[in-house]
Parts: sequence; C-alpha cells; structure tokens
Amino acid sequence: MPGGRLTQQERQQIALGLADSLPYAEIARRLDRPTSTVTREVMRNGGPTSYRADLAHRATERRAHRRKPAAPHGPQAAPRAHGRDSEAVADYEETLTTVLMGSGLPKMTARVLTCLFTTDAGSLTAAQLAQRLDVSPASISKAIAFLESQSLVRRERDERRRDRYFVDDELFYQATIASARANDQLVATARQGVAVLGADTPAAHRLENVARFLDFISESIVRAAEQARAVLRTKPAADGTDADEVEAEAGAVRPVPDRG
Repeated sequence: MPGGRLTQQERQQIALGLADSLPYAEIARRLDRPTSTVTREVMRNGGPTSYRADLAHRATERRAHRRKPAAPHGPQAAPRAHGRDSEAVADYEETLTTVLMGSGLPKMTARVLTCLFTTDAGSLTAAQLAQRLDVSPASISKAIAFLESQSLVRRERDERRRDRYFVDDELFYQATIASARANDQLVATARQGVAVLGADTPAAHRLENVARFLDFISESIVRAAEQARAVLRTKPAADGTDADEVEAEAGAVRPVPDRG
C-alpha cells in the first residue's frame, strides 16, 4: 500500500469519487490507500460537499511549508514528552480531529477537544489553548461553551484563579448519560403527538414506535454505561493484568432499574 502524502492527481480522483457519491472506502480502494487517509483528507478540506482538489493540494503545501521553518517558541515548540515523535503526534492529532468532526463536532471544537485529549495533564487554560492552536481567545471561548453544554469538558479554577478546562476518566460516561437523557424530551414529545393526532391513526402509530424505540435505546445505553463505568476508573495495570478481568469487574456492577 503506497505511503507518503497524497498527490494532486489522487486528490482529483477523490473529488471525482465524491462527485459520483462513492463511499470513502471505495475511493480508497481505487487509490490503494487506507480509508482513513481519504476520510481525513476530505474532512479537513471542506467535507464531502465542499471538497476541491486544487484547494486541498494548496492547503497541504502551505501546512507542510509552515512546519519546516518553525522556530522554537511557546509550548508547542517544546520537546515532546516521553520521547514522542513530534511529526507522528501532529499527524495523530489531525486524525483524531477529523474523526471528531465526522462525529458531528465543528472543526474548532474538535481541535480544542483533541488538544485536551492529547495533553498529559488533561487540562489547559483558555490562554494555553489559544496559543497551542494559534487562534483567538474568542474562538476558544465559543468551542468551550459548546463542549460544556455537551458535558464533554469541565471547568475548574486553579490557584491563580484562572479557568482550567479538563477532560478526565468520567468524560465519556457523563457525555453518554447526557446523550441518552437528551432523548427523553423527544420521547415525551413523540407521545404528545400520539394524543394530538389520534391514537388509531398511521401518524400516531409511527410516533409511538419512535418513542418506544428511543426509550428502549436510552435505557439500554444508561444501563451499559453504568455497568462499564468501572473501566473508566481503572488505571492500566503495570503487572500486565488481563483486560478481561477489568471487563468482568465492570460487568459485575449492578444494572440500573427500568423506569417503567
């Protein structure tokens, strides 16, 4: 499988594939490239509806040009901890940002979350985020507001009374529960429509089925999240403890009872 950066011709083939509504996997197969390469290329250059091969190629050249002469300054220029390969880390950060964008996050929000995820401390101030990402404080503030609304970060004051933004072991549990509970309003509204439209009508049947489906899914998600919460609280074992033991411990957590 070929390595290295995409060529301009390959980008043109990606654009043609998108115009033909081909899935990323098929475009990647025709290029003999990993699907993740095509997905990342498209998502960081406008998405499937706005991708243009010429603009994407110029943008990549500009990014490569900026990386080479970078002079040491600020936290990003410091040597990577634990002997990490700086270029590999940068590539991974782009990949993670692309995946987060694919899950529905706006680009700046995804970049902020990636920055927090890949920081060993698990927390940064707004000023640190702005410096690392080379964006304005206003952009950070907007992204953080969205992440807080989705329970994806938490805010604390440090000893210097600065707001610090954290991602921690409870992140995915809290976000999963919030997502499941967000369905409750839709369930209630669907059942309100059953009464308004008449219980014996096709539209009411459709809404009731939607409500039952979402209600079942929400309860299943909450139950699974409660059972798996122990995994988030378990540190990787230095003695090589089998992962199955951790999963068994999580499975032993008592399920939450049904609401109805």
